[in-house]
Amino acid sequence: MLADHSSLMDPDTKLFGNLVLLPIRSQFKGPAPRKTKDTDIMDEAIYYFKANVFFKNYEIKNEADGTLIYITLHISESLKKLQKCNSKCQGEKEMCTLGITDFPIPGKPGFQLNAIYAKPANRQEDKVMRVHLQQRRQETGLRLCEKVFNPQNDKPSKWWTCFVKRQFINKSLSAPRQ
Repeated sequence: MLADHSSLMDPDTKLFGNLVLLPIRSQFKGPAPRKTKDTDIMDEAIYYFKANVFFKNYEIKNEADGTLIYITLHISESLKKLQKCNSKCQGEKEMCTLGITDFPIPGKPGFQLNAIYAKPANRQEDKVMRVHLQQRRQETGLRLCEKVFNPQNDKPSKWWTCFVKRQFINKSLSAPRQ
């Protein structure tokens, strides 16, 4: 069985380390170009999450796959928070907090995926990468709330929270002690 890979790579996109700056539909400020098409990398990551989360190995075919890995791991962290929420409103608050909470970026101590991602080349690239990842984290969290919470009872769906214990590629964005 093969993992699902991103189909959104464009040869003209800008790279920071080996993370690609793909266009997105977002209400949050950040360096990612605004996109008007239907599907972006966050939609793709959420769509493929349930299938990809079972993989212990994941071949990176292009730079967009690196971004897909990061977002998939962020979805796993988000689901751990969302399963404890009593309502969609509380879930959105948790996702907002998780999105802006200080987090390590590639090349920094505490980042669990330094073997996969290249560190930023300079301080400017470091700053852009941090803001870019924060924008992705915030937008992914809000979109995930739309999928996870059942509109009838305002509770997290068991069909999403059942994936909390799964670890995509045996990695996590949080430090082992968390």
